Amino acid sequence: SLHLDVAIPAAKEGCSILMEKPVSHSMARIDELQSALKQGGGQLLVGYQFRFHPGLRQIKAWLDEGKIGKPVSSRAHWGEYMPGWHPWEDYRQSYAARADLGGGVVNTLCHPLDYQRWLFGEVESLWANTSNLALGLEVDDTAEIGLQFKSGVLSSTHVDYVQRPGQHTLQIIGTDGSITWDNATGIAKCFQADTEKWLESSLPAGFERNFLFMDESRHFLEIVNHKATPICSLEDGIAAITLTEAIHRSASTGKKMQLN
Repeated sequence: SLHLDVAIPAAKEGCSILMEKPVSHSMARIDELQSALKQGGGQLLVGYQFRFHPGLRQIKAWLDEGKIGKPVSSRAHWGEYMPGWHPWEDYRQSYAARADLGGGVVNTLCHPLDYQRWLFGEVESLWANTSNLALGLEVDDTAEIGLQFKSGVLSSTHVDYVQRPGQHTLQIIGTDGSITWDNATGIAKCFQADTEKWLESSLPAGFERNFLFMDESRHFLEIVNHKATPICSLEDGIAAITLTEAIHRSASTGKKMQLN
Protein backbone atom coordinates (compact mmCIF):
# COMPACT_ATOMS: atom_id res chain seq x y z
CA SER A 1 0.00 0.00 0.00
CA LEU A 2 3.05 2.31 0.26
CA HIS A 3 4.41 1.90 -3.28
CA LEU A 4 2.73 4.99 -4.69
CA ASP A 5 4.03 7.24 -1.90
CA VAL A 6 7.50 6.73 -3.35
CA ALA A 7 6.71 6.14 -7.03
CA ILE A 8 4.64 9.26 -7.72
CA PRO A 9 7.25 11.82 -6.58
CA ALA A 10 9.99 9.87 -8.37
CA ALA A 11 7.97 9.74 -11.59
CA LYS A 12 7.35 13.50 -11.45
CA GLU A 13 11.13 14.03 -11.36
CA GLY A 14 11.59 11.99 -14.53
CA CYS A 15 12.82 8.75 -12.94
CA SER A 16 12.23 5.44 -14.64
CA ILE A 17 10.91 2.98 -12.09
CA LEU A 18 11.22 -0.76 -11.45
CA MET A 19 8.23 -1.29 -9.20
CA GLU A 20 7.57 -4.32 -7.04
CA LYS A 21 4.27 -6.01 -7.73
CA PRO A 22 1.47 -5.31 -7.23
CA VAL A 23 1.64 -1.67 -8.25
CA SER A 24 -0.77 -0.97 -5.41
CA HIS A 25 -3.43 -2.71 -3.35
CA SER A 26 -6.19 -0.71 -5.08
CA MET A 27 -6.84 1.62 -8.01
CA ALA A 28 -6.84 4.68 -5.74
CA ARG A 29 -4.19 7.20 -6.92
CA ILE A 30 -3.24 5.16 -9.98
CA ASP A 31 -4.31 8.13 -12.10
CA GLU A 32 -1.79 10.25 -10.16
CA LEU A 33 0.96 7.80 -11.07
CA GLN A 34 -0.05 7.88 -14.73
CA SER A 35 -0.01 11.68 -14.74
CA ALA A 36 3.35 11.77 -12.96
CA LEU A 37 4.94 9.44 -15.52
CA LYS A 38 3.56 11.55 -18.34
CA GLN A 39 4.85 14.72 -16.67
CA GLY A 40 8.32 13.33 -15.97
CA GLY A 41 8.76 11.28 -19.12
CA GLY A 42 10.08 8.16 -17.38
CA GLN A 43 9.17 4.52 -17.96
CA LEU A 44 7.78 1.99 -15.48
CA LEU A 45 8.46 -1.74 -15.33
CA VAL A 46 6.30 -3.81 -12.98
CA GLY A 47 8.20 -6.56 -11.16
CA TYR A 48 6.27 -9.63 -12.24
CA GLN A 49 9.51 -11.57 -12.52
CA PHE A 50 7.89 -14.84 -13.61
CA ARG A 51 7.59 -13.33 -17.08
CA PHE A 52 11.36 -13.87 -17.19
CA HIS A 53 11.19 -17.54 -16.19
CA PRO A 54 12.62 -19.68 -19.03
CA GLY A 55 10.01 -22.38 -18.42
CA LEU A 56 7.08 -19.97 -18.69
CA ARG A 57 8.70 -18.25 -21.68
CA GLN A 58 8.92 -21.64 -23.38
CA ILE A 59 5.25 -22.25 -22.59
CA LYS A 60 4.33 -18.94 -24.21
CA ALA A 61 6.32 -19.92 -27.31
CA TRP A 62 4.62 -23.34 -27.46
CA LEU A 63 1.19 -21.72 -27.20
CA ASP A 64 2.05 -19.13 -29.86
CA GLU A 65 3.24 -21.96 -32.12
CA GLY A 66 0.04 -23.95 -31.58
CA LYS A 67 1.87 -26.96 -30.13
CA ILE A 68 -1.20 -28.11 -28.16
CA GLY A 69 -3.83 -26.72 -30.51
CA LYS A 70 -6.33 -24.34 -28.97
CA PRO A 71 -5.92 -23.87 -25.20
CA VAL A 72 -9.08 -24.89 -23.38
CA SER A 73 -8.31 -24.76 -19.67
CA SER A 74 -5.61 -23.86 -17.18
CA ARG A 75 -4.96 -24.85 -13.58
CA ALA A 76 -2.52 -22.76 -11.53
CA HIS A 77 -1.65 -23.74 -7.97
CA TRP A 78 0.60 -21.84 -5.56
CA GLY A 79 0.58 -22.88 -1.93
CA GLU A 80 3.44 -21.87 0.36
CA TYR A 81 3.67 -21.64 4.15
CA MET A 82 3.94 -17.91 4.78
CA PRO A 83 5.35 -18.07 8.36
CA GLY A 84 8.36 -19.84 6.86
CA TRP A 85 9.22 -17.07 4.39
CA HIS A 86 11.11 -14.98 6.95
CA PRO A 87 11.42 -17.23 10.01
CA TRP A 88 13.59 -14.68 11.81
CA GLU A 89 10.67 -12.24 12.15
CA ASP A 90 7.06 -12.30 13.33
CA TYR A 91 5.08 -13.12 10.18
CA ARG A 92 2.02 -11.36 11.63
CA GLN A 93 3.84 -8.04 11.29
CA SER A 94 4.89 -8.54 7.67
CA TYR A 95 3.18 -6.69 4.84
CA ALA A 96 1.79 -10.00 3.56
CA ALA A 97 -0.21 -10.44 6.77
CA ARG A 98 -1.47 -6.88 7.30
CA ALA A 99 -4.53 -5.31 5.73
CA ASP A 100 -3.17 -1.79 6.28
CA LEU A 101 -0.15 -2.65 4.11
CA GLY A 102 -2.20 -4.26 1.35
CA GLY A 103 -1.50 -7.84 2.38
CA GLY A 104 -3.42 -11.06 1.95
CA VAL A 105 -2.73 -14.02 -0.27
CA VAL A 106 -4.66 -12.67 -3.28
CA ASN A 107 -2.53 -9.53 -3.46
CA THR A 108 0.74 -11.12 -2.40
CA LEU A 109 0.68 -14.24 -4.59
CA CYS A 110 -0.83 -12.52 -7.62
CA HIS A 111 1.84 -13.78 -10.05
CA PRO A 112 -0.40 -16.54 -11.50
CA LEU A 113 -3.00 -13.90 -12.36
CA ASP A 114 -0.38 -11.95 -14.30
CA TYR A 115 1.32 -14.79 -16.12
CA GLN A 116 -1.98 -16.43 -17.12
CA ARG A 117 -3.17 -13.12 -18.55
CA TRP A 118 0.21 -12.90 -20.37
CA LEU A 119 -0.39 -16.38 -21.81
CA PHE A 120 -4.13 -16.26 -22.57
CA GLY A 121 -5.12 -12.59 -22.93
CA GLU A 122 -7.72 -10.52 -21.12
CA VAL A 123 -10.11 -11.88 -18.51
CA GLU A 124 -13.83 -11.59 -19.26
CA SER A 125 -15.29 -12.69 -15.92
CA LEU A 126 -14.33 -14.28 -12.62
CA TRP A 127 -15.62 -15.68 -9.35
CA ALA A 128 -13.75 -16.22 -6.10
CA ASN A 129 -13.94 -17.55 -2.57
CA THR A 130 -11.43 -16.60 0.12
CA SER A 131 -10.86 -17.63 3.73
CA ASN A 132 -8.50 -17.06 6.65
CA LEU A 133 -8.93 -20.19 8.74
CA ALA A 134 -5.32 -21.25 9.17
CA LEU A 135 -3.01 -18.53 10.48
CA GLY A 136 -5.15 -16.24 12.59
CA LEU A 137 -4.70 -13.32 10.19
CA GLU A 138 -7.03 -10.41 9.46
CA VAL A 139 -6.41 -10.97 5.73
CA ASP A 140 -7.18 -13.86 3.39
CA ASP A 141 -4.78 -16.80 3.61
CA THR A 142 -6.49 -19.05 1.04
CA ALA A 143 -8.31 -18.34 -2.22
CA GLU A 144 -10.02 -20.31 -4.96
CA ILE A 145 -10.47 -18.29 -8.14
CA GLY A 146 -12.23 -19.09 -11.40
CA LEU A 147 -11.27 -17.04 -14.45
CA GLN A 148 -12.90 -16.98 -17.87
CA PHE A 149 -10.73 -15.39 -20.53
CA LYS A 150 -12.05 -13.62 -23.60
CA SER A 151 -10.24 -16.28 -25.63
CA GLY A 152 -12.54 -18.87 -24.05
CA VAL A 153 -9.91 -20.43 -21.79
CA LEU A 154 -11.20 -21.38 -18.34
CA SER A 155 -8.82 -21.22 -15.38
CA SER A 156 -8.94 -22.61 -11.88
CA THR A 157 -6.41 -20.74 -9.74
CA HIS A 158 -5.54 -21.63 -6.14
CA VAL A 159 -3.29 -19.63 -3.81
CA ASP A 160 -2.62 -20.12 -0.11
CA TYR A 161 -0.26 -19.24 2.75
CA VAL A 162 -0.64 -22.68 4.34
CA GLN A 163 0.70 -25.56 2.26
CA ARG A 164 3.70 -27.58 3.41
CA PRO A 165 5.67 -28.57 1.45
CA GLY A 166 5.11 -25.71 -0.95
CA GLN A 167 3.82 -26.17 -4.49
CA HIS A 168 3.77 -23.84 -7.47
CA THR A 169 2.58 -25.51 -10.65
CA LEU A 170 0.72 -24.81 -13.88
CA GLN A 171 -1.20 -27.19 -16.14
CA ILE A 172 -2.69 -26.22 -19.49
CA ILE A 173 -5.00 -28.45 -21.51
CA GLY A 174 -5.40 -27.90 -25.24
CA THR A 175 -7.33 -29.55 -28.05
CA ASP A 176 -4.17 -31.31 -29.27
CA GLY A 177 -2.10 -31.83 -26.15
CA SER A 178 -1.18 -30.47 -22.75
CA ILE A 179 1.52 -28.49 -20.97
CA THR A 180 2.83 -28.76 -17.42
CA TRP A 181 5.26 -26.62 -15.41
CA ASP A 182 6.65 -27.05 -11.93
CA ASN A 183 8.46 -24.14 -10.33
CA ALA A 184 10.32 -26.57 -8.05
CA THR A 185 12.30 -27.91 -11.02
CA GLY A 186 11.76 -24.96 -13.37
CA ILE A 187 11.02 -27.40 -16.18
CA ALA A 188 8.08 -27.08 -18.59
CA LYS A 189 6.83 -30.10 -20.54
CA CYS A 190 4.59 -30.25 -23.60
CA PHE A 191 2.70 -33.38 -24.72
CA GLN A 192 1.66 -33.38 -28.38
CA ALA A 193 -1.23 -35.73 -29.14
CA ASP A 194 -0.29 -36.27 -32.79
CA THR A 195 3.18 -37.62 -31.98
CA GLU A 196 2.39 -38.89 -28.47
CA LYS A 197 5.75 -37.47 -27.41
CA TRP A 198 6.86 -34.96 -24.80
CA LEU A 199 8.87 -31.82 -25.43
CA GLU A 200 10.86 -30.47 -22.49
CA SER A 201 12.21 -26.98 -21.85
CA SER A 202 15.85 -26.38 -21.04
CA LEU A 203 17.28 -24.19 -18.29
CA PRO A 204 20.50 -22.15 -18.20
CA ALA A 205 23.42 -23.82 -16.45
CA GLY A 206 23.17 -23.35 -12.70
CA PHE A 207 19.67 -21.90 -12.95
CA GLU A 208 18.14 -20.66 -9.70
CA ARG A 209 15.49 -18.18 -8.63
CA ASN A 210 17.77 -15.14 -8.66
CA PHE A 211 18.20 -15.51 -12.44
CA LEU A 212 14.69 -14.07 -12.83
CA PHE A 213 15.60 -10.92 -10.92
CA MET A 214 18.89 -10.51 -12.76
CA ASP A 215 17.17 -10.79 -16.15
CA GLU A 216 14.51 -8.37 -14.96
CA SER A 217 17.20 -5.89 -13.86
CA ARG A 218 19.01 -6.16 -17.19
CA HIS A 219 15.74 -5.52 -18.98
CA PHE A 220 15.12 -2.47 -16.79
CA LEU A 221 18.54 -1.03 -17.68
CA GLU A 222 17.68 -1.49 -21.36
CA ILE A 223 14.45 0.44 -20.74
CA VAL A 224 16.33 3.25 -18.98
CA ASN A 225 18.75 3.43 -21.91
CA HIS A 226 15.86 3.52 -24.43
CA LYS A 227 16.80 0.14 -25.91
CA ALA A 228 13.60 -1.69 -24.91
CA THR A 229 9.98 -1.18 -23.91
CA PRO A 230 8.69 -2.73 -20.68
CA ILE A 231 7.77 -6.41 -20.97
CA CYS A 232 5.38 -5.75 -18.07
CA SER A 233 4.05 -2.21 -18.31
CA LEU A 234 2.00 -0.06 -15.98
CA GLU A 235 -1.04 -1.11 -18.01
CA ASP A 236 -0.25 -4.74 -17.18
CA GLY A 237 0.08 -3.78 -13.53
CA ILE A 238 -3.28 -2.00 -13.64
CA ALA A 239 -4.86 -5.10 -15.20
CA ALA A 240 -3.60 -7.17 -12.27
CA ILE A 241 -5.07 -4.71 -9.74
CA THR A 242 -8.37 -4.84 -11.62
CA LEU A 243 -8.35 -8.61 -11.19
CA THR A 244 -7.44 -8.60 -7.49
CA GLU A 245 -10.08 -5.98 -6.72
CA ALA A 246 -12.70 -8.01 -8.61
CA ILE A 247 -11.62 -11.16 -6.74
CA HIS A 248 -12.17 -9.44 -3.40
CA ARG A 249 -15.57 -8.12 -4.54
CA SER A 250 -16.64 -11.56 -5.71
CA ALA A 251 -15.51 -13.18 -2.47
CA SER A 252 -17.33 -10.62 -0.32
CA THR A 253 -20.57 -10.59 -2.33
CA GLY A 254 -20.76 -14.19 -3.53
CA LYS A 255 -21.30 -12.93 -7.07
CA LYS A 256 -19.60 -13.51 -10.38
CA MET A 257 -17.79 -10.40 -11.62
CA GLN A 258 -17.87 -9.20 -15.22
CA LEU A 259 -14.82 -7.27 -16.38
CA ASN A 260 -14.75 -4.73 -19.18
